[in-house]
Amino acid sequence: MAVRVVVTGMGVCAPNGIGLKAFGHALQKGESGISFHPELEKLKFSCQIAGKPNLELTNLKHYFTNVQLKGLNASGVVYGVMAGKDAWQDAGLSADVETPDWDSGIIFGTGILGVDKFREAIYQVDEGNVRRLGSTSVIQTMASGISAYLGGMLGCGNQVTTNSSACTTGTEAILMGYERIKSKKAKRMLVGSCSDSGPYVWGGFDAMRILPRNYNDSPEKASRPMSATASGFVPGSGAGALVLESLESANARGAKIFGELLGGSINSGGQRNGGTMTAPNSEAVIRCIRSAVQEAGINSEQIDMINGHLTATTKDSLEIQNWSRALERSGKDFPYVNSFKGLFGHCLAAAGSIECVGSLLQFESGQVFGNLNCEDLHPEIEKIVDPSRIPQTSLDVQPKIIAKASFGFGDVNACIIFKSHTN
Repeated sequence: MAVRVVVTGMGVCAPNGIGLKAFGHALQKGESGISFHPELEKLKFSCQIAGKPNLELTNLKHYFTNVQLKGLNASGVVYGVMAGKDAWQDAGLSADVETPDWDSGIIFGTGILGVDKFREAIYQVDEGNVRRLGSTSVIQTMASGISAYLGGMLGCGNQVTTNSSACTTGTEAILMGYERIKSKKAKRMLVGSCSDSGPYVWGGFDAMRILPRNYNDSPEKASRPMSATASGFVPGSGAGALVLESLESANARGAKIFGELLGGSINSGGQRNGGTMTAPNSEAVIRCIRSAVQEAGINSEQIDMINGHLTATTKDSLEIQNWSRALERSGKDFPYVNSFKGLFGHCLAAAGSIECVGSLLQFESGQVFGNLNCEDLHPEIEKIVDPSRIPQTSLDVQPKIIAKASFGFGDVNACIIFKSHTN
Protein backbone atom coordinates (compact mmCIF):
# COMPACT_ATOMS: atom_id res chain seq x y z
CA MET A 1 0.00 0.00 0.00
CA ALA A 2 1.38 3.40 -1.01
CA VAL A 3 2.39 5.74 1.80
CA ARG A 4 0.54 9.05 1.88
CA VAL A 5 2.45 12.02 3.29
CA VAL A 6 0.78 14.90 5.12
CA VAL A 7 1.85 18.11 6.88
CA THR A 8 1.07 18.03 10.61
CA GLY A 9 3.00 21.03 11.91
CA MET A 10 4.43 24.33 10.67
CA GLY A 11 6.61 27.13 11.98
CA VAL A 12 7.83 30.35 10.43
CA CYS A 13 10.16 33.23 11.15
CA ALA A 14 9.53 35.70 8.33
CA PRO A 15 10.13 39.42 7.78
CA ASN A 16 6.40 40.15 7.95
CA GLY A 17 5.48 37.81 10.77
CA ILE A 18 6.93 35.40 13.31
CA GLY A 19 4.64 32.46 14.08
CA LEU A 20 1.76 31.12 12.01
CA LYS A 21 -0.87 33.52 13.34
CA ALA A 22 1.09 36.72 12.66
CA PHE A 23 2.45 35.46 9.34
CA GLY A 24 -0.95 34.27 8.10
CA HIS A 25 -2.57 37.58 9.06
CA ALA A 26 0.12 39.53 7.18
CA LEU A 27 -0.32 37.43 4.04
CA GLN A 28 -4.08 37.71 4.21
CA LYS A 29 -4.04 41.50 4.69
CA GLY A 30 -1.11 42.26 2.39
CA GLU A 31 1.18 43.61 5.13
CA SER A 32 4.78 44.14 4.06
CA GLY A 33 7.85 43.19 6.07
CA ILE A 34 10.33 45.16 3.96
CA SER A 35 12.02 48.13 5.63
CA PHE A 36 14.91 50.59 5.33
CA HIS A 37 18.16 49.52 7.00
CA PRO A 38 20.47 52.41 8.05
CA GLU A 39 23.37 49.95 8.23
CA LEU A 40 23.16 49.39 4.49
CA GLU A 41 23.15 53.13 3.85
CA LYS A 42 26.24 53.52 6.02
CA LEU A 43 27.98 50.78 4.04
CA LYS A 44 27.10 52.55 0.77
CA PHE A 45 24.79 49.88 -0.60
CA SER A 46 22.76 51.02 -3.59
CA CYS A 47 19.79 49.01 -2.27
CA GLN A 48 19.32 49.99 1.36
CA ILE A 49 16.15 48.02 2.06
CA ALA A 50 15.56 44.38 3.00
CA GLY A 51 13.22 41.91 4.64
CA LYS A 52 14.44 40.82 8.07
CA PRO A 53 12.46 39.14 10.89
CA ASN A 54 11.82 41.46 13.80
CA LEU A 55 13.05 39.63 16.91
CA GLU A 56 12.58 42.54 19.32
CA LEU A 57 9.56 40.99 21.05
CA THR A 58 10.91 37.43 20.94
CA ASN A 59 12.21 35.77 24.09
CA LEU A 60 15.04 33.64 22.72
CA LYS A 61 15.25 31.77 26.03
CA HIS A 62 12.08 30.02 24.91
CA TYR A 63 14.15 28.41 22.17
CA PHE A 64 17.71 28.28 23.53
CA THR A 65 19.36 27.56 26.87
CA ASN A 66 21.58 30.20 28.47
CA VAL A 67 24.60 28.13 27.47
CA GLN A 68 23.46 27.97 23.84
CA LEU A 69 22.84 31.72 23.77
CA LYS A 70 26.34 32.51 24.97
CA GLY A 71 28.32 33.72 21.97
CA LEU A 72 25.47 32.96 19.55
CA ASN A 73 25.94 35.21 16.52
CA ALA A 74 24.36 33.33 13.61
CA SER A 75 21.02 34.78 12.54
CA GLY A 76 20.18 31.81 10.33
CA VAL A 77 20.57 29.44 13.28
CA VAL A 78 18.24 31.62 15.37
CA TYR A 79 15.59 31.79 12.64
CA GLY A 80 15.83 28.09 11.86
CA VAL A 81 15.63 26.93 15.46
CA MET A 82 12.63 29.17 16.09
CA ALA A 83 10.74 27.90 13.04
CA GLY A 84 11.78 24.28 13.57
CA LYS A 85 10.89 24.07 17.26
CA ASP A 86 7.59 25.86 16.64
CA ALA A 87 6.71 23.39 13.88
CA TRP A 88 7.55 20.44 16.13
CA GLN A 89 5.37 21.82 18.92
CA ASP A 90 2.61 22.70 16.45
CA ALA A 91 2.57 19.05 15.37
CA GLY A 92 1.97 18.02 18.98
CA LEU A 93 5.37 16.31 19.22
CA SER A 94 7.55 16.34 22.31
CA ALA A 95 11.27 17.06 22.53
CA ASP A 96 11.39 15.55 26.02
CA VAL A 97 12.77 12.15 25.03
CA GLU A 98 15.38 10.15 26.95
CA THR A 99 16.49 8.11 23.94
CA PRO A 100 16.65 9.10 20.27
CA ASP A 101 13.38 9.06 18.34
CA TRP A 102 14.46 6.59 15.66
CA ASP A 103 11.39 7.27 13.51
CA SER A 104 11.90 11.06 13.26
CA GLY A 105 14.53 12.87 11.21
CA ILE A 106 15.49 16.32 9.96
CA ILE A 107 16.40 17.77 6.58
CA PHE A 108 16.92 21.49 7.10
CA GLY A 109 18.69 23.46 4.41
CA THR A 110 20.63 26.70 4.21
CA GLY A 111 22.73 28.72 1.82
CA ILE A 112 25.24 30.66 3.92
CA LEU A 113 25.12 29.97 7.64
CA GLY A 114 26.70 31.99 10.45
CA VAL A 115 28.41 34.55 8.24
CA ASP A 116 28.56 37.09 11.08
CA LYS A 117 30.08 34.48 13.39
CA PHE A 118 32.55 33.56 10.68
CA ARG A 119 33.57 37.20 10.29
CA GLU A 120 34.00 37.41 14.06
CA ALA A 121 36.17 34.28 13.98
CA ILE A 122 38.32 35.60 11.13
CA TYR A 123 39.17 38.75 13.09
CA GLN A 124 39.99 36.73 16.21
CA VAL A 125 42.30 34.44 14.24
CA ASP A 126 43.99 37.30 12.37
CA GLU A 127 44.67 39.01 15.69
CA GLY A 128 46.15 35.86 17.20
CA ASN A 129 43.23 35.30 19.58
CA VAL A 130 42.36 31.75 18.54
CA ARG A 131 41.63 30.73 22.12
CA ARG A 132 38.90 33.37 22.30
CA LEU A 133 36.86 31.84 19.50
CA GLY A 134 34.76 29.88 21.95
CA SER A 135 33.44 26.36 21.67
CA THR A 136 30.50 27.10 19.36
CA SER A 137 32.16 28.87 16.42
CA VAL A 138 32.36 25.63 14.42
CA ILE A 139 28.74 24.57 14.84
CA GLN A 140 27.53 28.10 14.09
CA THR A 141 29.44 28.31 10.81
CA MET A 142 29.26 24.79 9.38
CA ALA A 143 26.43 24.36 6.87
CA SER A 144 24.88 21.50 8.83
CA GLY A 145 24.91 23.54 12.02
CA ILE A 146 21.18 24.22 11.76
CA SER A 147 20.21 20.55 11.47
CA ALA A 148 22.70 19.69 14.21
CA TYR A 149 21.16 22.25 16.59
CA LEU A 150 17.64 21.01 15.88
CA GLY A 151 18.63 17.35 15.98
CA GLY A 152 19.99 17.70 19.48
CA MET A 153 17.14 19.88 20.71
CA LEU A 154 14.47 17.47 19.46
CA GLY A 155 16.28 14.17 19.95
CA CYS A 156 15.77 12.93 16.39
CA GLY A 157 17.45 9.60 15.64
CA ASN A 158 16.65 9.17 11.95
CA GLN A 159 18.53 11.00 9.18
CA VAL A 160 19.61 14.47 10.34
CA THR A 161 21.19 16.50 7.56
CA THR A 162 21.36 19.80 5.67
CA ASN A 163 20.87 20.43 1.95
CA SER A 164 21.93 23.47 -0.03
CA SER A 165 20.67 24.35 -3.49
CA ALA A 166 20.44 28.13 -3.71
CA CYS A 167 16.88 29.45 -3.97
CA THR A 168 15.41 25.95 -4.34
CA THR A 169 16.85 24.79 -1.00
CA GLY A 170 13.64 24.90 1.07
CA THR A 171 11.44 23.29 -1.56
CA GLU A 172 14.08 20.65 -2.22
CA ALA A 173 14.35 19.85 1.52
CA ILE A 174 10.60 19.24 1.67
CA LEU A 175 10.74 16.85 -1.27
CA MET A 176 13.74 15.04 0.22
CA GLY A 177 11.82 14.50 3.46
CA TYR A 178 8.77 13.40 1.49
CA GLU A 179 10.81 10.77 -0.35
CA ARG A 180 12.23 9.40 2.91
CA ILE A 181 8.75 8.88 4.33
CA LYS A 182 7.41 7.47 1.04
CA SER A 183 10.22 4.90 1.05
CA LYS A 184 9.28 3.93 4.64
CA LYS A 185 12.67 4.93 6.02
CA ALA A 186 11.06 7.38 8.46
CA LYS A 187 7.63 8.13 9.90
CA ARG A 188 8.22 11.83 10.44
CA MET A 189 10.62 14.41 9.03
CA LEU A 190 11.13 18.01 10.11
CA VAL A 191 11.95 19.82 6.88
CA GLY A 192 12.64 23.43 5.99
CA SER A 193 15.38 25.96 5.45
CA CYS A 194 16.89 29.17 6.79
CA SER A 195 18.93 32.09 5.57
CA ASP A 196 21.19 34.54 7.38
CA SER A 197 20.47 38.24 7.23
CA GLY A 198 22.80 41.20 6.91
CA PRO A 199 25.20 42.98 4.58
CA TYR A 200 27.65 40.10 4.24
CA VAL A 201 24.92 37.98 2.70
CA TRP A 202 23.24 40.69 0.66
CA GLY A 203 26.34 42.55 -0.53
CA GLY A 204 27.11 40.24 -3.44
CA PHE A 205 23.65 40.74 -4.89
CA ASP A 206 23.98 44.50 -4.56
CA ALA A 207 27.28 44.27 -6.45
CA MET A 208 25.51 42.30 -9.21
CA ARG A 209 23.08 45.22 -9.61
CA ILE A 210 20.04 42.96 -9.42
CA LEU A 211 18.45 44.71 -6.40
CA PRO A 212 16.09 47.73 -6.67
CA ARG A 213 17.88 51.05 -6.14
CA ASN A 214 15.07 53.59 -6.35
CA TYR A 215 12.88 52.59 -3.41
CA ASN A 216 15.04 53.40 -0.39
CA ASP A 217 12.46 56.01 0.62
CA SER A 218 9.47 53.71 -0.04
CA PRO A 219 10.58 50.18 0.87
CA GLU A 220 7.10 48.64 0.91
CA LYS A 221 6.70 49.41 -2.81
CA ALA A 222 10.06 47.98 -3.87
CA SER A 223 9.33 44.29 -4.38
CA ARG A 224 7.12 44.12 -7.46
CA PRO A 225 6.64 40.56 -8.79
CA MET A 226 4.93 40.35 -12.20
CA SER A 227 4.92 44.15 -12.45
CA ALA A 228 5.86 46.22 -15.50
CA THR A 229 7.94 48.40 -13.16
CA ALA A 230 9.77 45.54 -11.42
CA SER A 231 13.42 46.49 -11.00
CA GLY A 232 14.99 43.62 -9.09
CA PHE A 233 14.40 41.49 -6.03
CA VAL A 234 14.53 42.79 -2.47
CA PRO A 235 16.84 40.63 -0.32
CA GLY A 236 15.21 38.87 2.61
CA SER A 237 15.94 36.33 5.33
CA GLY A 238 14.26 34.04 7.83
CA ALA A 239 13.16 30.41 8.05
CA GLY A 240 10.22 28.13 7.42
CA ALA A 241 9.64 24.63 8.77
CA LEU A 242 7.15 21.82 8.21
CA VAL A 243 6.61 18.49 9.91
CA LEU A 244 5.93 15.81 7.30
CA GLU A 245 4.39 12.58 8.49
CA SER A 246 2.86 9.44 7.08
CA LEU A 247 -0.92 9.67 7.08
CA GLU A 248 -1.03 6.44 9.09
CA SER A 249 1.16 7.95 11.82
CA ALA A 250 -0.76 11.23 11.81
CA ASN A 251 -4.11 9.46 12.15
CA ALA A 252 -2.79 7.25 14.93
CA ARG A 253 -1.78 10.36 16.87
CA GLY A 254 -4.96 12.25 16.02
CA ALA A 255 -2.80 15.03 14.61
CA LYS A 256 -4.09 18.12 12.85
CA ILE A 257 -3.40 17.98 9.11
CA PHE A 258 -2.66 21.16 7.13
CA GLY A 259 -2.56 19.44 3.78
CA GLU A 260 -1.26 16.48 1.82
CA LEU A 261 1.88 16.40 -0.30
CA LEU A 262 0.90 14.58 -3.46
CA GLY A 263 4.30 14.61 -5.13
CA GLY A 264 6.93 16.75 -6.73
CA SER A 265 10.00 16.92 -8.91
CA ILE A 266 13.57 18.23 -8.83
CA ASN A 267 15.82 18.75 -11.83
CA SER A 268 18.45 20.97 -13.45
CA GLY A 269 18.72 22.65 -16.82
CA GLY A 270 22.43 21.92 -16.97
CA GLN A 271 23.09 25.58 -17.82
CA ARG A 272 22.36 24.75 -21.45
CA ASN A 273 19.83 26.01 -24.01
CA GLY A 274 19.44 29.43 -22.43
CA GLY A 275 20.11 28.25 -18.90
CA THR A 276 23.02 29.89 -17.09
CA MET A 277 24.23 30.27 -13.53
CA THR A 278 21.50 32.91 -13.02
CA ALA A 279 18.92 32.18 -15.74
CA PRO A 280 16.62 29.19 -16.23
CA ASN A 281 16.61 26.67 -19.02
CA SER A 282 12.91 26.87 -19.91
CA GLU A 283 12.76 23.27 -21.11
CA ALA A 284 14.00 22.10 -17.70
CA VAL A 285 11.43 24.24 -15.87
CA ILE A 286 8.61 22.86 -18.01
CA ARG A 287 9.85 19.30 -17.50
CA CYS A 288 10.04 19.84 -13.74
CA ILE A 289 6.46 21.13 -13.53
CA ARG A 290 5.07 18.38 -15.76
CA SER A 291 6.96 15.71 -13.83
CA ALA A 292 5.58 17.04 -10.53
CA VAL A 293 2.03 16.88 -11.89
CA GLN A 294 2.58 13.32 -13.12
CA GLU A 295 4.15 12.24 -9.81
CA ALA A 296 1.15 13.72 -7.98
CA GLY A 297 -1.21 11.60 -10.04
CA ILE A 298 -3.38 14.52 -11.14
CA ASN A 299 -4.25 16.37 -14.33
CA SER A 300 -2.97 19.91 -14.85
CA GLU A 301 -6.59 21.10 -15.05
CA GLN A 302 -7.03 20.20 -11.37
CA ILE A 303 -4.50 22.81 -10.17
CA ASP A 304 -6.43 25.71 -8.62
CA MET A 305 -3.50 27.98 -7.96
CA ILE A 306 0.21 28.50 -8.36
CA ASN A 307 2.58 30.01 -5.83
CA GLY A 308 5.42 30.90 -8.11
CA HIS A 309 9.09 31.70 -7.63
CA LEU A 310 8.45 35.12 -9.27
CA THR A 311 11.21 37.31 -7.83
CA ALA A 312 10.35 40.71 -9.37
CA THR A 313 13.01 40.50 -12.07
CA THR A 314 12.88 40.44 -15.85
CA LYS A 315 12.46 36.66 -15.71
CA ASP A 316 8.94 36.81 -14.20
CA SER A 317 7.23 36.93 -17.58
CA LEU A 318 9.32 33.96 -18.76
CA GLU A 319 8.29 32.00 -15.66
CA ILE A 320 4.61 32.63 -16.37
CA GLN A 321 5.15 31.58 -19.98
CA ASN A 322 6.80 28.35 -18.78
CA TRP A 323 3.90 27.61 -16.40
CA SER A 324 1.45 28.18 -19.25
CA ARG A 325 3.33 25.84 -21.56
CA ALA A 326 3.79 23.18 -18.87
CA LEU A 327 0.13 23.15 -17.85
CA GLU A 328 -1.25 24.01 -21.29
CA ARG A 329 -3.48 26.66 -19.75
CA SER A 330 -3.86 30.39 -20.37
CA GLY A 331 -6.24 33.34 -20.15
CA LYS A 332 -9.11 32.86 -17.69
CA ASP A 333 -8.35 29.13 -17.63
CA PHE A 334 -4.98 29.83 -16.00
CA PRO A 335 -4.85 28.94 -12.28
CA TYR A 336 -4.83 31.75 -9.73
CA VAL A 337 -1.22 32.80 -9.22
CA ASN A 338 0.54 34.67 -6.45
CA SER A 339 4.02 35.56 -5.28
CA PHE A 340 4.70 36.28 -1.62
CA LYS A 341 7.95 38.07 -2.43
CA GLY A 342 6.03 41.32 -2.82
CA LEU A 343 5.40 41.11 0.93
CA PHE A 344 8.79 40.13 2.32
CA GLY A 345 11.30 40.00 -0.50
CA HIS A 346 13.37 37.07 -1.68
CA CYS A 347 14.50 35.10 1.37
CA LEU A 348 17.12 33.22 -0.66
CA ALA A 349 17.69 29.70 0.76
CA ALA A 350 14.71 30.20 3.09
CA ALA A 351 12.35 31.32 0.31
CA GLY A 352 10.92 27.94 -0.63
CA SER A 353 10.13 26.80 2.91
CA ILE A 354 8.61 30.12 4.02
CA GLU A 355 6.50 30.26 0.86
CA CYS A 356 5.36 26.63 1.28
CA VAL A 357 4.12 27.50 4.77
CA GLY A 358 2.24 30.45 3.29
CA SER A 359 0.83 28.31 0.49
CA LEU A 360 -0.57 25.75 2.94
CA LEU A 361 -2.12 28.47 5.11
CA GLN A 362 -4.39 29.25 2.16
CA PHE A 363 -6.09 25.87 2.62
CA GLU A 364 -6.83 26.70 6.24
CA SER A 365 -8.07 30.23 5.56
CA GLY A 366 -10.09 29.24 2.51
CA GLN A 367 -8.49 32.02 0.50
CA VAL A 368 -6.13 32.82 -2.33
CA PHE A 369 -3.82 35.45 -0.84
CA GLY A 370 -3.34 38.63 -2.84
CA ASN A 371 -0.31 40.04 -4.62
CA LEU A 372 1.32 43.27 -3.52
CA ASN A 373 2.72 45.83 -5.97
CA CYS A 374 1.68 44.30 -9.28
CA GLU A 375 -1.21 46.61 -10.09
CA ASP A 376 0.70 47.48 -13.28
CA LEU A 377 0.87 43.93 -14.60
CA HIS A 378 3.71 43.27 -17.05
CA PRO A 379 2.30 43.38 -20.60
CA GLU A 380 3.97 40.09 -21.55
CA ILE A 381 2.24 38.41 -18.59
CA GLU A 382 -1.09 39.99 -19.47
CA LYS A 383 -0.83 38.38 -22.91
CA ILE A 384 -0.80 34.96 -21.22
CA VAL A 385 -2.92 35.32 -18.09
CA ASP A 386 -6.21 37.10 -17.56
CA PRO A 387 -5.57 39.78 -14.87
CA SER A 388 -8.41 38.34 -12.78
CA ARG A 389 -6.19 35.33 -12.10
CA ILE A 390 -3.58 37.51 -10.38
CA PRO A 391 -5.56 39.06 -7.49
CA GLN A 392 -4.34 42.25 -5.85
CA THR A 393 -6.11 41.45 -2.58
CA SER A 394 -7.04 38.14 -0.98
CA LEU A 395 -10.00 36.32 -2.50
CA ASP A 396 -12.48 34.11 -0.66
CA VAL A 397 -11.76 31.21 -2.97
CA GLN A 398 -11.03 27.78 -1.46
CA PRO A 399 -8.08 26.19 -3.26
CA LYS A 400 -7.96 22.41 -3.41
CA ILE A 401 -4.67 21.80 -5.20
CA ILE A 402 -1.69 24.20 -5.13
CA ALA A 403 1.46 23.97 -7.22
CA LYS A 404 4.51 25.56 -5.59
CA ALA A 405 7.83 25.98 -7.40
CA SER A 406 11.29 27.38 -6.71
CA PHE A 407 13.96 28.05 -9.31
CA GLY A 408 17.52 28.80 -8.19
CA PHE A 409 21.01 29.95 -9.10
CA GLY A 410 22.82 27.15 -10.90
CA ASP A 411 19.78 26.48 -13.12
CA VAL A 412 18.13 24.17 -10.56
CA ASN A 413 14.39 23.62 -10.16
CA ALA A 414 11.90 22.13 -7.71
CA CYS A 415 8.12 21.87 -7.82
CA ILE A 416 5.68 20.51 -5.21
CA ILE A 417 1.98 19.70 -5.48
CA PHE A 418 -0.06 20.21 -2.28
CA LYS A 419 -3.66 19.11 -1.78
CA SER A 420 -6.18 20.14 0.85
CA HIS A 421 -6.66 17.13 3.08
CA THR A 422 -9.53 14.68 2.96
CA ASN A 423 -9.34 11.20 4.41
